[in-house]
Amino acid sequence: MKVFDLPTLETKIAELHKITEEPDFWTSEEAKKVTRDLARQQSQIDKAKTMQSELNELETMAELLNEAGDEELTSEFYERASALAKSIEDYKTLILLNGEYDAGDAIMSIHAGAGGLDSQDWAEMLYRMYTRWAEAHKYTIKLIDELPDQEAGIKSVTVSVSGDYAYGYLKGEQGVHRLVRISPFDSAKRRHTSFASVEVLPVLPDSVEVDIKPEDLKMDTFRSSGAGGQYVNMTDSAVRITHLPSGIVVSCQTERSQHMNRATAMQVLRSKLFERTLRERQEQLDNIQGEKRSIAWGSQIRSYTLQPFQLIKDHRSGCEIGNVQSVLDGDIDELIMSYLRFQKTGK
Repeated sequence: MKVFDLPTLETKIAELHKITEEPDFWTSEEAKKVTRDLARQQSQIDKAKTMQSELNELETMAELLNEAGDEELTSEFYERASALAKSIEDYKTLILLNGEYDAGDAIMSIHAGAGGLDSQDWAEMLYRMYTRWAEAHKYTIKLIDELPDQEAGIKSVTVSVSGDYAYGYLKGEQGVHRLVRISPFDSAKRRHTSFASVEVLPVLPDSVEVDIKPEDLKMDTFRSSGAGGQYVNMTDSAVRITHLPSGIVVSCQTERSQHMNRATAMQVLRSKLFERTLRERQEQLDNIQGEKRSIAWGSQIRSYTLQPFQLIKDHRSGCEIGNVQSVLDGDIDELIMSYLRFQKTGK
């Protein structure tokens, strides 16, 4: 019995190896992309083979249990079978992450909504949650820009998340996140509702063309107020770029030089303009088809209730989790996977 048919993946590996043997490949712009793709495909093969091996062992255990029942072995069988079933479901979702930019890095921005200190504190809680999730999955998370509040929390933060399928996994987090709790800033200990928005964009490869005219850009420099050492804070190295036609503003203040901050800010701007173009095309298509959809910013995707009971619910997939603290500590895999399955199957 086979879990998955491996020849397709192995053929892909062979094709990638053939590309790397071409003259001057290792000096080309495609070298990094192909090498990374090669590693991803090999990782998929390794996971499939591991699951196939585990399935073979479970079949052997089942034969032994049919011949002579053993309570301890039976318990181990069901525990391992359950773990394998979950691994297979996760793997099936992974191989369905076939969007054009799913395998690449992501740019994530978190913005506090209306609600003052409570919403700013909630934005910081979300930032901590995603940071812990990224660290647990060995992703590299890099701060691009942060606007903290002097009293509590953050007004906004932008980070890049680098690693295999970072965008594919995180794209479903885009939208409005709602928190219900007893406010730590309310002396009367009343229950408050706070909102924060999450924006997730793909990091575009250089081959993707985004039309940005130099005359459409306004660049301002200012002194960094974030981390980065004395050198950063004493020079006007931070950069803010305004794209005049669209009104989009991006900034970066975490790099050591103005040149590096400008390059990072331009990367974010390219992704934002690209996403804006795709959204406008979709809206035009929806108008032609007569379909009315809410834009991501206005759609509440998930609720985190801490009072009067504890429950996290994703309003798209219907996934519910009672262990709120675990999720806020970064254990959001179940929420991510349930949304991806819902996206692909509608269930």
